[in-house]
Amino acid sequence: MRYELYYWPEIQGRGEFIRLALEEAAADYVDIARLPGKRGNAFERILEDAADGRTPFALPALKAGKLVISQTANILQFLGPRLGLVPKAEAARLWAHQLQLTIADLVGEAHDTHHPIASGLYYEEQKPEALRRAADFRAQRLPKFLGYFERLLGINPAGDRHLVGRSLSYVDLSLFQVIAGLDHAFPRTMARMRPRHPLLAALHRRVAERPRIAAYLASERRIPFNEYGIFRHYPELDKT
Repeated sequence: MRYELYYWPEIQGRGEFIRLALEEAAADYVDIARLPGKRGNAFERILEDAADGRTPFALPALKAGKLVISQTANILQFLGPRLGLVPKAEAARLWAHQLQLTIADLVGEAHDTHHPIASGLYYEEQKPEALRRAADFRAQRLPKFLGYFERLLGINPAGDRHLVGRSLSYVDLSLFQVIAGLDHAFPRTMARMRPRHPLLAALHRRVAERPRIAAYLASERRIPFNEYGIFRHYPELDKT
């Protein structure tokens, strides 16, 4: 099947979690908004394609045949078994989906460090609140999330190389993306915390070294981190 990914052409954002799964599996897919002449039209295109009225509230969205699927965790739950990126057992699939939803919570909190009041306001219009929110994120929330995933790697009965089962899953890919984003947004904080989370650091390194992921990261298909996406680097928010 050829998949169509609908997301914004200028940012990694939540669409990047889906791109990583598609790239790792060498899936046949097209990033609609990045096609020549189609930039910026992703949302309009998917609204047209969802002819039955079941349109997504927001992007990313994935078209698979006649299906139009939205919400990052929902898309990955759909793709996982089709791309061989989740175990076959139902319990394992539910566990993977649960972890992906927890990753979504972490991503949302990382975003809110620079937009704690409203997404429609510029960062500069909510900077005092962002400073307070980022301080709490660095001191309380980030250690809690990272500690949770570090512990799960350590207690996986199949070994500490993966979060779900014995082989790479879409959850591992998503956690790689989160760590990469946090390294960009909070380099000082992550440098301080990395020694406390050696299993996460090793997972991040292993994923980056996988042949298809390494090729993707080195290609033009990988959009660089920038100050328009989820993970933004504002030095004043990364004081330790």
